[in-house]
Amino acid sequence: MTELPLAGKVAIVTGAGRGLGRSMARGLSRAGAKIVLTAARARDELDAAAVEVAAERGEASVATMLADVADPAACEAVVALALDCFGKLDVLVNNAGRGMRYVSESFMTEPTRFWEMPAETWQMVIATNVNGPFLMARAATPHFLKAGKGRIVNISMNWQTMRRKGFTPYGPSKAALESATMIWAQDLADTGITVNTLLPGGATATGMVPVSVPVEVRAKLLDPDIIVPPLIWLASDASDGVTGKRITATEWSLNDPKMEDAGI
Repeated sequence: MTELPLAGKVAIVTGAGRGLGRSMARGLSRAGAKIVLTAARARDELDAAAVEVAAERGEASVATMLADVADPAACEAVVALALDCFGKLDVLVNNAGRGMRYVSESFMTEPTRFWEMPAETWQMVIATNVNGPFLMARAATPHFLKAGKGRIVNISMNWQTMRRKGFTPYGPSKAALESATMIWAQDLADTGITVNTLLPGGATATGMVPVSVPVEVRAKLLDPDIIVPPLIWLASDASDGVTGKRITATEWSLNDPKMEDAGI
């Protein structure tokens, strides 16, 4: 029997209650990993995701925590939970994010100009999308360094969307995260810890898409599961030495990962 590619690995997936995070948690579990799932709110969604993950490898393979990644203490607590439950940590998936629906439900058809946006909306999105990955990586990296190995995967989006009119503050937040990916990869060079960016490759059927989107448009959205195969590869030993890269799921294959530099 072939050993699963992530057998014995322990991963944290933030924002795991729905969408990409939920798909990635299920996929990592199918590949053999034990998982810590987090969400800032919506305990019911987090519990439902945990049931799906447990169905893959059993209840002993999953732990959950309501944790806001914008809170440094919460990030430390999530890492501590992984160590307490599973004795180690191998992979951090920085997926938790706040999208344009926090600005307006009609953001796809009626762009909000940046000076019209409440300052607190900017601060809330940046706190989750930029500060959150930093705080999670900051909490996890000392344990990776001690182990001599680790994986940090930052979830991003297309450059075209990042630069789209009216996409403040979501676009700037992902640009900052991609810059962080490149810098962290350099900071961690030759440590055995890799840092990479992963994105679906197009609009994806997640909670970030407004319910008002027409049926014909919704039918063209990517399935969140598209991101799972490259994530499993990045989390596995097969990607040893791959760092500071940007991988688009729609273009990825095991034989041809089509990696770009993570810099923007």
